[in-house]
Amino acid sequence: MRRSQPILCRLVVLSLCCAACVSCGDGWQKNEENRRAAPGITAGEIRIGSSAALEGHASFLGTQTIHGALAYLNDVNAHGGINGRKIRLIAYDDGYDPPRCVANTQKLINEDKVFALFCYVGTPTAVKVLPIVEEARIPMLGLFTGANVLREPFRRYVINVRASYYQETEAMVRHLVEDLGIKQIAVLYQYDAYGFDGLTGTEIALKKYGLSPVATDRYLRGTLDVESAVDHIISSKARAVVMIGTYDPCAKFIKLARSQDFNPVFLSVSFVGADELVRKLGREGEGMIVTQVVPPPQESVLLPAANDYAGLLAKYYPEDEPNFVGFEGFINAKVLAEGLRRAGSDLTREGFIDAVESIQNFSLGIANTLTFGPDDHEGLERVYFTKIQDGRLILITR
Repeated sequence: MRRSQPILCRLVVLSLCCAACVSCGDGWQKNEENRRAAPGITAGEIRIGSSAALEGHASFLGTQTIHGALAYLNDVNAHGGINGRKIRLIAYDDGYDPPRCVANTQKLINEDKVFALFCYVGTPTAVKVLPIVEEARIPMLGLFTGANVLREPFRRYVINVRASYYQETEAMVRHLVEDLGIKQIAVLYQYDAYGFDGLTGTEIALKKYGLSPVATDRYLRGTLDVESAVDHIISSKARAVVMIGTYDPCAKFIKLARSQDFNPVFLSVSFVGADELVRKLGREGEGMIVTQVVPPPQESVLLPAANDYAGLLAKYYPEDEPNFVGFEGFINAKVLAEGLRRAGSDLTREGFIDAVESIQNFSLGIANTLTFGPDDHEGLERVYFTKIQDGRLILITR
């Protein structure tokens, strides 16, 4: 197995202050023991670890998530950090490959001795490291995936910021059936945990209307082999196609379909990487719907967080343009920082989780507020609709 090399990420000054989580009579002693034992913490530094696709066919998703997060964390650093501590984000490339993600995670925990895991990208990779996370009892916050397995059953050490794929597909189906009167719905999905989750979510949503997909077909992760899926779904006479995939295969599917004069309503969940999909599709993307779990980052006048993201991205990553993926990483970093501020100066893993759970109706500068709880580790639940129009994504407000 090839060992991934660390990517050079700007060091971010961030003080992670975690309050000790104790409730019994010997709480003070346990607090001291936890403080001394907490890995990744020094008087001036906190080590945080990430594994994401930084190279290869899904690299836009990984690099933009990390850049968005670091844009915020770098700014926190520049203003003195949190309680005088600095964050060193160690990010490894996994190429969207589960075995490499497992190896990266083991290295982050056992060799780099990070305090927490942050901004992992993808369902098939995240699913494989769940047993490691739970055995190590290490916080894992801000995953770029809406997989249901990260939410049910409840997992104390997994903290989701975004809405789930079930919520995205339910919103899609409701829009198709109730607003557009479309009942002939097909599904194209990536043949892995990500695709299965989106397919299941779509099937559950359709069942509420007494429906099922008129066709389902798949492609293998990391390939563009969608030709047979195109033929199958065209033959089903579907009036809409829900896509659970990434930008390259989804773009190829749509182009092939349109070349055969097949023009249903195309829809995709947020993980597709909407901004890159728009670029890949060009004119052939017109009218496609993409659900999002954060509002458009271009709304900098109305949304303070979008304005901050655009400014900090230009400062630290001037080669990047604001995009949905990076904006989600930026928001993840805001949640991480807020949890650390609330945790206090005696930082422990358990105390950090308790601090995150104390966040209620917290403003992120994106219109809707963030809420967690002792049995609720999904902070945001809103789903936004965007449509490709004139080569750009516009927010659908009706």
